[in-house]
Amino acid sequence: MKKWMIAILVSVTGAVLALFYSMHAGGPPDMTVPRSTLFYAADGTKAAETHTGEKRYWVSLDDISPYVIDAVISIEDKNFYNHFGLDPKRIAGAALADIKAMAKVQGASTITQQYARNVFLSHEKTWGRKIQEAWQALRIEAFYSKEEILEGYLNTVYFGHGAYGIEAASQFYFGKSADTLTASEAALLAGIPKGPSIYSPLASREKSENRRRLILSEMNLPEHEYKQAIAEIPNITGAFANSESEAPYFIDAARSELESLGFREQSGLKVYTTLNPLHQKAADEAVANGISAGAAIQSALISINPGTHYVTALSGGRDYKKSPFNRAVQAYRQPGSLMKPFLYYEALDKGFTPVTKRKSEPTTFNATYSPKNFNSQYAERGVTMAEALAVSDNIYAVKTNLLLGPGTLADTMKRFGVTSELKAVPSLALGTSGMTVLETANAYATIASGGVYGKPVFITKVENMDGEVLYKYKKQHERRFDEKKIAVLTRLMTGMFDETISDYAAPTGAAMASSLTRPYAGKSGSTPYDYWMAGFTPSLTAVVWTGYDDGSEITKTEDRSRAKAVWSQYMEKVHKGRQPESFTWPRSLVEVEVDIKTGTACSGGHKLLFERGTEPKEECRQENEPAEDILFPELPAWFR
Repeated sequence: MKKWMIAILVSVTGAVLALFYSMHAGGPPDMTVPRSTLFYAADGTKAAETHTGEKRYWVSLDDISPYVIDAVISIEDKNFYNHFGLDPKRIAGAALADIKAMAKVQGASTITQQYARNVFLSHEKTWGRKIQEAWQALRIEAFYSKEEILEGYLNTVYFGHGAYGIEAASQFYFGKSADTLTASEAALLAGIPKGPSIYSPLASREKSENRRRLILSEMNLPEHEYKQAIAEIPNITGAFANSESEAPYFIDAARSELESLGFREQSGLKVYTTLNPLHQKAADEAVANGISAGAAIQSALISINPGTHYVTALSGGRDYKKSPFNRAVQAYRQPGSLMKPFLYYEALDKGFTPVTKRKSEPTTFNATYSPKNFNSQYAERGVTMAEALAVSDNIYAVKTNLLLGPGTLADTMKRFGVTSELKAVPSLALGTSGMTVLETANAYATIASGGVYGKPVFITKVENMDGEVLYKYKKQHERRFDEKKIAVLTRLMTGMFDETISDYAAPTGAAMASSLTRPYAGKSGSTPYDYWMAGFTPSLTAVVWTGYDDGSEITKTEDRSRAKAVWSQYMEKVHKGRQPESFTWPRSLVEVEVDIKTGTACSGGHKLLFERGTEPKEECRQENEPAEDILFPELPAWFR
């Protein structure tokens, strides 16, 4: 053999080896593409999906109709199973056509090349891009099977109208899964990628129909199937089912939790949430009905199952499209008197009872601080804790807070899961430090659970596209509070709905009482800028906030009642048709009928709970001022 022939052979062999090495260097190419993450409600229905402009659901080849595979290969790449990523014959023919036209006019891309383009490259028609496309196709074929390549192509190709991949296209055009596509439907979809703006049936039904017929004629269909498919004119829906989330604020909160768990959102995940669609619908309706369309005031609502601490519904505003700002989890607002139940839990823990008295009168604390009761209503006598909580007496609350030390309440709120910074000042008893609605709702859910704390939960499970479980919520609850004292407090919190509990001020829930069909425990709260309502049954807690985004003072009378209206409508709606639940209490507690005004045991009085040994022993008597507290005899006059 002549030297020049040997040199050529060596050069060719070297080039081939270099090419082979380059193709395999670095391992298989990363074919990962953004995929829609699906969020499911607690009942298994799809609640929402998130994507970066590419709506794509990855499905396996086994979950794609065989007609689709036949149609795509017939029209795009008949020699798919026989080539090595490139089709030399097609390339030569296309090159000749391009040379004659002096422009890039004819394509010769195989399915593998198109897959490479979908993942790595742009769609511009240039020789440079075609060379890169060919190179990437060779690398793909070197590492992936034909089935993997076909699956990848079908899940990445664009079908127009924001639908990427065969499953998204099938859902958009026909409202069905890709595994149920007929031959006629498969042919129509296979014709779209050539030019979605031209061959989409929504762009041109005529061009789409002509291409559908062409593809059917190229498919390997038996004669009778071909005739049937030609005659079948697919019905186009042209819309994604449930394309917009019905719980956008909830989903945003779930997305934040997903991120905190360490997951990339756009990675084809299946996220199973705690969302109860019936609760969410009731929440949206309650907000819409409780706040007139023309009102400028905003709202937030959260409901939590106290047994699991699962968030069942969340509304972060009145219109997500106008304002995606999530007031339920992002806004810090003063809770007002919603702080009082937590204060009174600590008071019970320090020796108070439901009939411990403090005098309700105008009072200046520490020479400078002079809080007022609503409408300046004072009993001018000693009032019991039961009466003070029902009518939300501010003087009683501040006296109690100062007696315990303001730092006590701040520490207590941390135990209830509140991470917002709370200032340990006398006015903290009246809710002057900001908290989120979520923090507040979960704290109330802890009371409703009997004192068992757990973090609020939005996500119960996360799976990848293959169904592999990547995360599963494990219950992490902790008994942080005394069950007996929580039960005593819960009974006190039912008093806000009792119109007969006070003779000097109306209980804060009296106006709601006639619209309620079952026992509730609750507390309302207000500041000049915020109005709240919180309450629960044994199985569900809900908290509603209303106010203006800019922090303006709430001056309209109707705006001051909206939180209660939304809360009562919501709670009644979600409990409708269910047997009313009664609050239970530990056997170690005793139930005593009490005269609320005097704090003495009286037959026919209001039924309160007491820890055994702390119940009032004195029988009915007339009110006798001043009311001395035998627990704390050495106190300044203003504590009484």
